[in-house]
Amino acid sequence: MRTDLIRKTALTAAGLAFTGGAIAGPVTAAYAASQTTPSTHTHTHTDRKSGERELAVRYEAQPNFYYCGPAATRNALSVQGKNINVDDMAKEMGTTEAGTNSINDITPVLNKETGKPNAYHSVEIPNPNADATQTDKLRADIVTTVDDGRAVVANIAGTSTDTDGITHSFEGGHYISVVGYRDGGNTVKIADSANPDTASYWISVEHLADWIATRGYSTS
Repeated sequence: MRTDLIRKTALTAAGLAFTGGAIAGPVTAAYAASQTTPSTHTHTHTDRKSGERELAVRYEAQPNFYYCGPAATRNALSVQGKNINVDDMAKEMGTTEAGTNSINDITPVLNKETGKPNAYHSVEIPNPNADATQTDKLRADIVTTVDDGRAVVANIAGTSTDTDGITHSFEGGHYISVVGYRDGGNTVKIADSANPDTASYWISVEHLADWIATRGYSTS
């Protein structure tokens, strides 16, 4: 299993007990400065080809450093043509300045807004690094969910590198949406609410699985 994630001492047994997402440290200052005016982007829908599909996202950046859970959920639901207020979702998820506690607080909201009680379920990757079986399952889950016209929401932590060699660091935890795939799901597209300057990027599914490790994701 290839991994180049950098996990800091915050991810100890005590740290793992809290699985929320709130941007901390230097990233917060950079992020806060970029959020004076929320940005909206529309991503072009790509029809499914051989091993490839991308959903249209009506992207919005999160309005503060701790709303990544509601914002990722809002972006994910936008591919279904839905527009849900992030403040309303934050209340339902129990989001505080410490973030949104768990992917299990995201899944019920996705089901409610999708209109189907079993549209989504939570999958955990409890070990520090994803193994081959967990990575294969994540790949299959992303392909299935995107092919169903829905986005995956993932709770991540640590630092990873996208296919352009750009690093993305969320040591305090973060939530992102997965809105497309190519190469049969070996590479996946991320919608990231943290910064409109990096609203989307591609990452290998192996790196994403290790990024999710110790946390979880919501999928069809």
